[in-house]
Amino acid sequence: MTSSSLRTQASDERAIANLMVEYAYLNDDFDIDGLGNLFAESAFTLDGHTVRNRDEVVALSEQIIQKRPDGRSATTHEITNLMVDVDRDAGKAAGRAYWTLYRTVTGEPRQALQSGRYADTFVRVEGEWRFAERVATTLWHL
Repeated sequence: MTSSSLRTQASDERAIANLMVEYAYLNDDFDIDGLGNLFAESAFTLDGHTVRNRDEVVALSEQIIQKRPDGRSATTHEITNLMVDVDRDAGKAAGRAYWTLYRTVTGEPRQALQSGRYADTFVRVEGEWRFAERVATTLWHL
């Protein structure tokens, strides 16, 4: 493998890893429109319940994300142990990660509420990586 193809592989992996954690930032900032756009043409499954497309993701997000008085989410996500496998020729990739959801309310200690795993699939469309599907499975909850 040439150094150029190694850089390309690394940049694909970085782009996908950034996409994997972008979900956390959008969720934690209570950016419901951003979440809808992130999954506009894909599926999101949470513990067996699947929504597809922008409108369904927005509706689910509005139901499950608690909003603080300052307009942000009352929770924050930590995404760890990211693994990304890229099939550049096919324009497809897979990713896995652990997630932990914390309750974050001003004046109270941060508290882990639940944790689980993501199993993600990605497609490259017009040179850009996008979610094809994210499957979130809860492994533990308070």
